[in-house]
Amino acid sequence: MTAPGGISNGLLAALPATDLDFLRPELAMVALDQDAVLSRAGEPIEYVFFPHGGAISLMIDMADGQTVATAAVGREGAVGMLSVLGPSPSAATAVVHAAGTAARISASRFHAAFNRSPAIRNLVQDHVRAMLIQFQLGSACNALHPVEARMARWLLHLHDRIDHDILPLTQQALSEILGVRRTTVTLSMRNLRARGAIRSDQRGRIEVDRWRLAAAACECHNTMRLEVEEILSINKPDLARWRVTGVESGDAI
Repeated sequence: MTAPGGISNGLLAALPATDLDFLRPELAMVALDQDAVLSRAGEPIEYVFFPHGGAISLMIDMADGQTVATAAVGREGAVGMLSVLGPSPSAATAVVHAAGTAARISASRFHAAFNRSPAIRNLVQDHVRAMLIQFQLGSACNALHPVEARMARWLLHLHDRIDHDILPLTQQALSEILGVRRTTVTLSMRNLRARGAIRSDQRGRIEVDRWRLAAAACECHNTMRLEVEEILSINKPDLARWRVTGVESGDAI
């Protein structure tokens, strides 16, 4: 781990320098390894992660072992921020589904900075609003839309947060994200390949044709993306540069 030297996370970049200084001495850069679990449902939140690259899915684990993803987080957001609301176990399991890096701070240190800085408190509030949009629209999508459209939506969510067109996702990972059987994933992937929206290989790599994939997805991806961007960019011109679809300018913590 090394101390972060520049800012490529949108939330950190939106903070005034004086407020960022409450966090900067405690931030350390860490690798987000593929399939790493950053926090686990039912366990205390130990760290807050501000991704600089990569994509993380928030997963709900059911008692029978089934899972489903409820939100995606990349360099526009953070994982573990809700720890500031008080000591309680994590409600979701955070899994890295595209490797990257993040600035990490202990939850206790972040809580101390949260108490000192109105700007950090406002940022947490905006982040929570953006996550609620994902949770609400995602719940409706899971209930109303077919698996193939939902798969396309999730591939787009993850693609939004990386800088290349290859997603390292196995069918098992997609099964866990979508909360469906592997056979259902196989059929949906076959249909998306037939439409030219994706190409996949036996190594668990999916190459995305973004425009064709968008045509196969339900409207939830675009609706969610635009609403989240609006929340995160209101009165925050610096944060507006870090759109969910990628860093448009600046690439430095």
